[in-house]
Amino acid sequence: MYDVIILGSGPAGLTAGIYSVRAGYKTLIVAGTKWGGQLMLTTLVENFPGFVEGIQGPELMMNMRKQVERLGVEFLNTDFEQADFSSRPFKIKAEGKIHETKSVIVATGADSLWLNIPGEMQLRGKGVSTCAVCDAFFFRDKNTVVVGGGDSAMEEALVLAKVAKTVTIVHRRDGFRASEAMQKRVFSEPKIKVLWNKAVTKYMGSDHVTGVGLKDLKTGKEEEFATDGVFIAIGHKPNTDKLKGIELDAKGYIVKKEIKEKGLMKYRSATSVPGVFVGGDVHDYRYKQAITASAFGCMAALDVDKWMEENEKSS
Repeated sequence: MYDVIILGSGPAGLTAGIYSVRAGYKTLIVAGTKWGGQLMLTTLVENFPGFVEGIQGPELMMNMRKQVERLGVEFLNTDFEQADFSSRPFKIKAEGKIHETKSVIVATGADSLWLNIPGEMQLRGKGVSTCAVCDAFFFRDKNTVVVGGGDSAMEEALVLAKVAKTVTIVHRRDGFRASEAMQKRVFSEPKIKVLWNKAVTKYMGSDHVTGVGLKDLKTGKEEEFATDGVFIAIGHKPNTDKLKGIELDAKGYIVKKEIKEKGLMKYRSATSVPGVFVGGDVHDYRYKQAITASAFGCMAALDVDKWMEENEKSS
């Protein structure tokens, strides 16, 4: 019997583990076979505090994990198969075994949607990105491309326009899905231009992106387009497929509940299931930063501590 099981091992899950074990709880992190979250696919990270020269994403996550392990958190390097929140103790199935727990923190994150075209895997972090807030700094006075047509694509383009020489939005249709307000901001920015009815078909470059292949979806004509960086902004998929009995919103993200008692905030990271809390990108589709994920993980662990003291903590 565990006091806390944490599902996920990105910044949110590992931070939650630090706070949970330091509060004296027997804690298990079900890390997944691909542990570490999206930072494992990132190169230089310069916006996580404490690293003067920046740090490679995988190195940052390895440091976090070593810290959590040193404090005594147990790890399962496997994917969980099922999470049963129908009754307490909660039951988490992994590697064919049932692990019981008094509380759960869900920190399974959200995966960026990629184009899955030639050159993408080898050029991730080498000019191909899904986060302008994270990586725009590296493209100062350079030419960039944003792929997408929703609000996220507009936001990426506007962030890049602050530092890049040019920003070209490539969109498959002849009109954006983004809100009118966001479109107005984009169209009023002189650095941004739009290529309509076009799809990116491949990346060019070996050590770094040098361009993309474009296909005109009306004429079928293909051409090459030179660029120093490509930002994919076609959405994220929250990892909630195996979570049954917990409230999700229309996009599939976990609904985070802020619960008050006598007018005062009691929990900020509760879910629709008492004893199950949430942290990180699996509920956060706005900020999506390593530092905010860690903060949400901290909040979830502190909420679990309060909940355990009131409900389940062993004498």
